[in-house]
Amino acid sequence: MAMKGYSLEHIRKYTMLIALVAIWLLFTVFTDGVFISPRNLSNLFVQTVAVGIIAIGMTLVIITRNIDLSVGSVAAFVGALAAFLQVKMGWPTSFAIAVALVGGLGIGFWHGFWIAYRMVPAFIVTLASMMIFRGAVLGITEGTTIAPLSQAFRAIGQRYLSPHLSIVVGALAVIAYAFAHFYKRKRRTGYGFKVTPLPLDILKALLISLVIASFFGIMVHNRGISYAVLLMLLLAVIFNFISQQTVFGRQLYAIGGNPDAAELSGVNIKKRIMTLFVVFGGITAVSGLVLTARLNAATTSAGQGMELDVIAATVIGGTSLMGGEGTIFGALVGALIMASLDNGMSLMNTNITYQYIIKGMILLLAVWVDIATRKKA
Repeated sequence: MAMKGYSLEHIRKYTMLIALVAIWLLFTVFTDGVFISPRNLSNLFVQTVAVGIIAIGMTLVIITRNIDLSVGSVAAFVGALAAFLQVKMGWPTSFAIAVALVGGLGIGFWHGFWIAYRMVPAFIVTLASMMIFRGAVLGITEGTTIAPLSQAFRAIGQRYLSPHLSIVVGALAVIAYAFAHFYKRKRRTGYGFKVTPLPLDILKALLISLVIASFFGIMVHNRGISYAVLLMLLLAVIFNFISQQTVFGRQLYAIGGNPDAAELSGVNIKKRIMTLFVVFGGITAVSGLVLTARLNAATTSAGQGMELDVIAATVIGGTSLMGGEGTIFGALVGALIMASLDNGMSLMNTNITYQYIIKGMILLLAVWVDIATRKKA
């Protein structure tokens, strides 16, 4: 039984990685290799950023058995606010971005207040905000596009590191991963915990290092590492550390796993949920700025449907809607799967009707796999 549970745990962990590889192989065949070209893959990684950044925060939100339906509207509002201040009011880019980020934190505080201290379900609070801030976007933009943005603003979503510097960053990423991997093994061994046999652990480290090197190599082959992609990866590393290595992160998992037990253990649930939503508001604001910079404009339609892609990416990446389980890097895999579907089907000129149907079916299957493996475990 223990071996069976162990196997099912690994099925949940690696199913989406296998699915991602399968999707890439299928699109490579159907597009005669265009999908797998360095240029397209580099563009694909950039396309993943806006959803990927929010999925990082959404993972922690869903882990605590909450949800946020307003992310698309909030991201659009923050981007529109920054564009308005920079283009219409003539503010320096740094000031406009700072105000927009503070605005995102304030929106997160608003959500946290109602959810944590007034006990209004997150679904209702964020559904209301989805409508409120969509209206605010229309108000700021006055129904028109705000453009063009300054060069400094556009750099967030459009600039790239030089290929040589990108190679250095990629090499440092591989070294950092290898160090973290074997340091974790050493700590687990020191505490007497069960670890993977050393030959298998080395093989795993080599394979993942190869994946990391290939990821950076693809971008170097094209134009270098995008600032936006680098920002997303940096946020992923930071919040992965927070979720796995800090008291705050472990308490979030405890809240999602069993709120009553967490409260009896002394966890201040209201304070933790408030803090989480404030932080998540800031993360959403960062995504909104990246999205606006990449488009070089604030538009009335920006962010529409983003909440569905973010939630789908998070769930597909292994975060359970029942709370208490999920990983940051899993969410990034989910975001990459969603972006790959959009990118591949666009290259194939697939009718938009079928694109929605396929994405919906994949989300349904991902949730089913989660539920089925949990029951068997």
